[in-house]
Amino acid sequence: MTGTDLITDRLVLRPWAPAEVAAVLDGTRLPHWAGDFPAGGDLVIAGLFAEHPDWLGEYGHRQIVERDGGLVVGSIGLFWPPSDGDLEIGYGIVASRQGRGYATEATRALTEFARTAPGVGTVSAGVELSNPASVRVLEKAGFRRTHMDAEQHTARYQATPPAER
Repeated sequence: MTGTDLITDRLVLRPWAPAEVAAVLDGTRLPHWAGDFPAGGDLVIAGLFAEHPDWLGEYGHRQIVERDGGLVVGSIGLFWPPSDGDLEIGYGIVASRQGRGYATEATRALTEFARTAPGVGTVSAGVELSNPASVRVLEKAGFRRTHMDAEQHTARYQATPPAER
Protein backbone atom coordinates (compact mmCIF):
# COMPACT_ATOMS: atom_id res chain seq x y z
CA MET A 1 0.00 0.00 0.00
CA THR A 2 1.28 3.45 -0.94
CA GLY A 3 -0.51 6.23 0.93
CA THR A 4 -4.17 5.44 0.38
CA ASP A 5 -3.58 3.58 -2.89
CA LEU A 6 -3.80 -0.21 -2.86
CA ILE A 7 -1.27 -1.82 -5.18
CA THR A 8 -1.70 -5.29 -6.71
CA ASP A 9 0.38 -7.11 -9.33
CA ARG A 10 -1.31 -5.32 -12.24
CA LEU A 11 -3.52 -2.64 -10.70
CA VAL A 12 -3.66 0.43 -8.51
CA LEU A 13 -6.88 0.96 -6.56
CA ARG A 14 -6.91 4.73 -6.16
CA PRO A 15 -9.47 6.82 -4.26
CA TRP A 16 -11.67 8.97 -6.46
CA ALA A 17 -10.43 12.56 -6.72
CA PRO A 18 -13.10 15.30 -6.57
CA ALA A 19 -12.10 16.49 -10.07
CA GLU A 20 -12.67 13.00 -11.47
CA VAL A 21 -16.09 12.75 -9.84
CA ALA A 22 -16.98 16.13 -11.37
CA ALA A 23 -15.71 15.02 -14.79
CA VAL A 24 -17.86 11.87 -14.70
CA LEU A 25 -20.93 13.85 -13.68
CA ASP A 26 -20.52 16.57 -16.31
CA GLY A 27 -19.44 14.24 -19.12
CA THR A 28 -15.88 15.54 -19.46
CA ARG A 29 -13.44 12.95 -20.88
CA LEU A 30 -10.09 12.72 -19.11
CA PRO A 31 -7.01 11.47 -21.00
CA HIS A 32 -6.11 8.81 -18.43
CA TRP A 33 -9.44 7.00 -18.79
CA ALA A 34 -9.95 3.92 -20.97
CA GLY A 35 -12.06 4.79 -24.00
CA ASP A 36 -15.18 3.22 -22.49
CA PHE A 37 -14.78 4.61 -18.96
CA PRO A 38 -16.99 5.58 -17.21
CA ALA A 39 -19.48 2.75 -17.60
CA GLY A 40 -23.07 3.01 -16.44
CA GLY A 41 -22.32 1.80 -12.92
CA ASP A 42 -19.58 4.41 -12.53
CA LEU A 43 -22.06 7.14 -13.45
CA VAL A 44 -24.53 5.88 -10.86
CA ILE A 45 -21.92 5.66 -8.09
CA ALA A 46 -20.45 9.10 -8.87
CA GLY A 47 -23.95 10.53 -8.69
CA LEU A 48 -24.43 9.09 -5.20
CA PHE A 49 -21.21 10.44 -3.65
CA ALA A 50 -22.89 13.72 -2.59
CA GLU A 51 -25.51 11.73 -0.64
CA HIS A 52 -22.91 9.31 0.79
CA PRO A 53 -19.69 11.25 1.49
CA ASP A 54 -18.26 8.32 3.51
CA TRP A 55 -18.04 6.39 0.24
CA LEU A 56 -15.12 8.69 -0.66
CA GLY A 57 -13.28 8.02 2.61
CA GLU A 58 -10.40 5.67 3.29
CA TYR A 59 -12.67 2.62 3.22
CA GLY A 60 -14.86 3.79 0.36
CA HIS A 61 -14.79 3.70 -3.42
CA ARG A 62 -11.76 3.60 -5.69
CA GLN A 63 -10.93 3.72 -9.35
CA ILE A 64 -9.25 0.65 -10.84
CA VAL A 65 -6.12 1.75 -12.71
CA GLU A 66 -3.86 -0.42 -14.87
CA ARG A 67 -0.31 -0.17 -13.52
CA ASP A 68 1.01 -0.64 -17.05
CA GLY A 69 -0.19 2.48 -18.84
CA GLY A 70 -2.10 4.22 -16.04
CA LEU A 71 -5.57 3.97 -17.60
CA VAL A 72 -8.66 3.94 -15.38
CA VAL A 73 -10.54 0.79 -16.37
CA GLY A 74 -13.23 0.50 -13.73
CA SER A 75 -14.20 1.14 -10.16
CA ILE A 76 -14.64 -0.81 -6.96
CA GLY A 77 -15.97 0.22 -3.64
CA LEU A 78 -17.03 -0.48 -0.12
CA PHE A 79 -20.45 0.81 0.87
CA TRP A 80 -19.39 2.42 4.15
CA PRO A 81 -20.29 2.24 6.99
CA PRO A 82 -20.66 -1.41 7.92
CA SER A 83 -24.10 -2.66 8.90
CA ASP A 84 -23.97 -4.95 11.94
CA GLY A 85 -20.32 -5.66 11.13
CA ASP A 86 -20.98 -6.45 7.46
CA LEU A 87 -19.50 -4.29 4.73
CA GLU A 88 -20.74 -4.63 1.15
CA ILE A 89 -18.40 -4.50 -1.84
CA GLY A 90 -19.27 -3.70 -5.46
CA TYR A 91 -17.16 -3.53 -8.62
CA GLY A 92 -17.21 -2.99 -12.35
CA ILE A 93 -14.70 -3.19 -15.18
CA VAL A 94 -15.28 -1.50 -18.54
CA ALA A 95 -16.15 -3.87 -21.39
CA SER A 96 -12.83 -3.34 -23.20
CA ARG A 97 -10.89 -4.74 -20.21
CA GLN A 98 -13.20 -7.54 -19.07
CA GLY A 99 -11.96 -11.12 -19.10
CA ARG A 100 -8.46 -10.23 -17.83
CA GLY A 101 -9.04 -11.07 -14.15
CA TYR A 102 -8.96 -7.42 -13.08
CA ALA A 103 -12.22 -7.57 -11.13
CA THR A 104 -11.06 -10.63 -9.18
CA GLU A 105 -7.65 -9.09 -8.45
CA ALA A 106 -9.22 -5.83 -7.29
CA THR A 107 -11.91 -7.60 -5.23
CA ARG A 108 -9.32 -9.70 -3.39
CA ALA A 109 -7.21 -6.64 -2.56
CA LEU A 110 -10.07 -4.44 -1.40
CA THR A 111 -11.61 -7.28 0.62
CA GLU A 112 -8.34 -7.83 2.50
CA PHE A 113 -8.07 -4.08 3.11
CA ALA A 114 -11.70 -3.94 4.30
CA ARG A 115 -10.93 -6.52 6.96
CA THR A 116 -8.58 -3.98 8.59
CA ALA A 117 -11.37 -1.41 8.98
CA PRO A 118 -12.86 -0.75 12.39
CA GLY A 119 -16.16 -2.49 12.99
CA VAL A 120 -15.89 -4.86 10.01
CA GLY A 121 -16.53 -8.52 10.68
CA THR A 122 -17.51 -9.68 7.20
CA VAL A 123 -17.37 -8.49 3.60
CA SER A 124 -20.26 -9.43 1.35
CA ALA A 125 -21.64 -8.80 -2.11
CA GLY A 126 -24.96 -9.09 -3.86
CA VAL A 127 -25.11 -10.42 -7.39
CA GLU A 128 -27.73 -11.03 -10.04
CA LEU A 129 -27.59 -14.68 -11.05
CA SER A 130 -28.13 -13.61 -14.66
CA ASN A 131 -24.55 -12.26 -14.50
CA PRO A 132 -22.41 -15.43 -14.33
CA ALA A 133 -19.19 -13.46 -14.88
CA SER A 134 -19.80 -11.53 -11.66
CA VAL A 135 -20.57 -14.76 -9.81
CA ARG A 136 -17.22 -16.18 -11.05
CA VAL A 137 -15.40 -13.03 -9.89
CA LEU A 138 -16.73 -13.50 -6.37
CA GLU A 139 -15.97 -17.22 -6.30
CA LYS A 140 -12.42 -16.69 -7.60
CA ALA A 141 -11.92 -13.92 -5.04
CA GLY A 142 -12.73 -16.33 -2.20
CA PHE A 143 -16.40 -15.55 -1.61
CA ARG A 144 -19.02 -18.24 -1.02
CA ARG A 145 -22.76 -18.13 -1.55
CA THR A 146 -24.68 -17.61 1.68
CA HIS A 147 -28.18 -16.88 0.42
CA MET A 148 -30.18 -17.13 -2.79
CA ASP A 149 -33.43 -15.36 -3.61
CA ALA A 150 -34.97 -17.42 -6.41
CA GLU A 151 -37.82 -14.96 -6.85
CA GLN A 152 -35.47 -11.99 -7.35
CA HIS A 153 -32.87 -14.19 -9.12
CA THR A 154 -30.13 -12.80 -6.87
CA ALA A 155 -27.65 -14.21 -4.39
CA ARG A 156 -25.53 -12.95 -1.49
CA TYR A 157 -21.91 -13.93 -1.22
CA GLN A 158 -19.58 -13.53 1.74
CA ALA A 159 -15.79 -13.45 1.76
CA THR A 160 -14.36 -16.57 3.29
CA PRO A 161 -11.85 -15.75 6.05
CA PRO A 162 -8.27 -16.53 4.95
CA ALA A 163 -7.93 -19.31 7.58
CA GLU A 164 -10.90 -21.17 6.03
CA ARG A 165 -9.70 -21.12 2.42
